[in-house]
Amino acid sequence: MKRILTGVALATTAALVTATPAMAAPKDPVVAVKKRMTPGKGVSFTERTTVSQDGKREVFLRRSGTLQFSKTGIAASDITGKLNITSRDLGDVPDSEFGEILKAVAKPERTIRVGTTSYLSGNMWATLLPEGKTWFKAPKGPAGGVTGTFGQPVNLGEYSTLKTLLKGAKATSHGYTGTIKLGALWKVSPWLRAGSLGAPNAKALKSPIKWRLTVNAAGLPTRLVTTFSTLVNGTGDEGTVSVDTRYTGWGKAVSIKAPPAKDVATSFEDGQDDITSLTEIPLGAYAVTG
Repeated sequence: MKRILTGVALATTAALVTATPAMAAPKDPVVAVKKRMTPGKGVSFTERTTVSQDGKREVFLRRSGTLQFSKTGIAASDITGKLNITSRDLGDVPDSEFGEILKAVAKPERTIRVGTTSYLSGNMWATLLPEGKTWFKAPKGPAGGVTGTFGQPVNLGEYSTLKTLLKGAKATSHGYTGTIKLGALWKVSPWLRAGSLGAPNAKALKSPIKWRLTVNAAGLPTRLVTTFSTLVNGTGDEGTVSVDTRYTGWGKAVSIKAPPAKDVATSFEDGQDDITSLTEIPLGAYAVTG
């Protein structure tokens, strides 16, 4: 009897194993995203940037926003970013214009970008604008604002970027994983070039960006995690950055417009219109807390 039961058990197990379908590879996200890239459509995201340095790991930045598509990439965007600090974290700051800017850096920054023009509000911009104005217009300004420099370097809303990313990628049970050099990403991604505060140096361009992409049953990206040296975002070479981005609403209707003209300034209160000298202030403010 025992032999009979054993035989039945083995046969049943074999039948179950044979009947179990092999795990299918995830659907191609390049094809899935391309189908949603219609003018007037878009996608939303939330994001967290974490920095590891000297044995310490902490959240550096949180962002959320919406991207509006063109036929091949990003036509417009509306993104809010906030450094993980408060005015209390800054402690005593100088009682000066620079001190006021440092305090303002603890507040959210909102960036609306239409075409190649960025409109910047909140954060340090609020301390620099003429009275009655709440937005600064910056032709060819940073795509995601100054805080965007520390955000996700890989924009999956760009068809060419997604296609390049997936070349040579390894399929996993829930998506794909791989590595891309910053130089390759820089070459193919208009968003990355527009969001940078300056071209990376030769050493940074050779830096690898490790990534892990999760997709849903339709092949649409739901999560992207990238890990790279601080060389990539220009903050040195002694730490590691991890950016975790979650996506929702691929292909939903999106309409992003420039702020009302009456609220927009084209120069600061002092008459200057160059933001180059201001771009390092957020990082410097964060360093005050450490």
